[in-house]
Amino acid sequence: MEAAVANGPKKVDDKRNGGVIDGPTNPMVTPLLTDLYQFTMAYAYWKAGKHDERAVFDLYFRKNPFGGEYTIFAGLEDCIRFVAHFNFTEDEIAFVRATLPPSCEDSFFDYLRGLDCSDIEIYSISEGSVVFPKVPLLRVEGPVAVVQLLETPFVNLINYASLVATNAARHRFVAGKSKLLLEFGLRRAQGPDGGISASKYCYMGGFDATSNVAAGRLFGIPLRGTHSHAFVSSFLSPDEILEKSLCSCDGSTVCEDFVSWVQTWLSKLKRSKLLAGIFGETNQSELAAFMSYALAFPNNFLALVDTYDVVRSGIPNFCAVALALNDLGYKAQGIRLDSGDLAYLSCEARKFFHSIETEFGVPDFGRTSITASNDLNEETLDDLNKQGHEVDAFGIGTHLVTCYAQPALGVVFKLVEINNQPRIKLSEDVSKVSIPCKKRCYRLYGKEGYPLVDIMTGENEPSPKVGERILCRHPFNESKRAYVVPQKVEELLKCYWSGSSDRRREELPPIKEIRDRCIDQLDRMRPDHMRRLNPTPYKVSVSAKLYDFIHFLWLNEAPVGELQ
Repeated sequence: MEAAVANGPKKVDDKRNGGVIDGPTNPMVTPLLTDLYQFTMAYAYWKAGKHDERAVFDLYFRKNPFGGEYTIFAGLEDCIRFVAHFNFTEDEIAFVRATLPPSCEDSFFDYLRGLDCSDIEIYSISEGSVVFPKVPLLRVEGPVAVVQLLETPFVNLINYASLVATNAARHRFVAGKSKLLLEFGLRRAQGPDGGISASKYCYMGGFDATSNVAAGRLFGIPLRGTHSHAFVSSFLSPDEILEKSLCSCDGSTVCEDFVSWVQTWLSKLKRSKLLAGIFGETNQSELAAFMSYALAFPNNFLALVDTYDVVRSGIPNFCAVALALNDLGYKAQGIRLDSGDLAYLSCEARKFFHSIETEFGVPDFGRTSITASNDLNEETLDDLNKQGHEVDAFGIGTHLVTCYAQPALGVVFKLVEINNQPRIKLSEDVSKVSIPCKKRCYRLYGKEGYPLVDIMTGENEPSPKVGERILCRHPFNESKRAYVVPQKVEELLKCYWSGSSDRRREELPPIKEIRDRCIDQLDRMRPDHMRRLNPTPYKVSVSAKLYDFIHFLWLNEAPVGELQ
């Protein structure tokens, strides 16, 4: 979740990593952005003298979203920014004191006053990576009371970020690499925080630009936008255009009456042999809007052509203006379709453009860009592909930023070790059984360069080695197992926060680098894992030694029934 900060985020000097760590972008991301039970548990830990016991928690999810078989991990930078600035103000401590029962001792609030994350260590998969269920995205180590206070904000910061980045990546996969994807979701997002976060993580997941100006400023995301139907319908006739002159692109000449020049081109189009019968009189108020916009932005003229009639008015009016601009050395950007049969209309527009290029000899006019919007989603993109279309760019909003197809990822935060003692969470639902102890995680690659399996091992087990056969076991199903001889081994968890220790930690990369990682990792996935329908599940496994330990601990912790 992100929001603008009036004077910019605070910074923490991070000399070991060659720079500073900015504070949270959203001022609401404070130690109070948590559930009440985190404070009641922290007090109970403190009261029992357990608050400084060393604990290890895993943050992971149990099922891939949207019926797919992969997820994009996002939100790590927000978590690191949060821990870098974690401390309680006096006002916050006063509020916690007033919220907890009066029986809570004053010394506990002195304890809160001195809390920070100097004793915390965070190991994480790199942001922008393709990830899978059960594999820890983060491993958080430190005093149990402090780590407990991090649980809710971490889950909050990663849940939506990863969900919307995955949604964006899925839209990119369906649209194809050659199409321009524009995020237009701010007005339909769940509040300003959802809107800003969506813009950031859609870009990370593979979108090219956003309409969201605040996100552009905060994160350096390219901005795109033109005009709405209101602008088109606000004009009544070309007579409203008072300033009609337009300088040529190179500044060498001036067209004194651009309006008349556009009307001349419109007359030529009506008489065209190739376009005869396609349109008659176009809507003159629409034409006035297009001319006015072109006079304001001659280098960036992109017209919304469906206010009245796409084929009989919008496209001819756009072309007349575009051809007049072309005579002055400008190149129109294209059109946007926001309603109707997008496949049919885009094909008709492309025919119109090609006819003009053929008859009037305007180079590349047939390739004029066509953008489509209108409540698009992953399914409609797939349908357009099946129908055949001529759309070059898609503006996607509501279904993308609200994650309409699935509202939450279901990230969880589970204790796996305390005081070097492994812990397990059991359930009658096997999918909810946790994998105990501090672990190391690896991605094993096969001969064709694709990832084959992610494997978790105990912290002290030897690492898998290239060329050496390793037994990979399903964590809970004894019959699911396979030998793998990896051609490449990648360790997934890296240190991103080491508190006051001297351990070298990874730098937080810029958003463009994270986006590039996401695109690269998706390209390296096997196609059958990526397909929309019936994708092949990606294998997540544990080592033979960890498998045995899980089941030993399971039997040891589960109560034994008694029959009478």
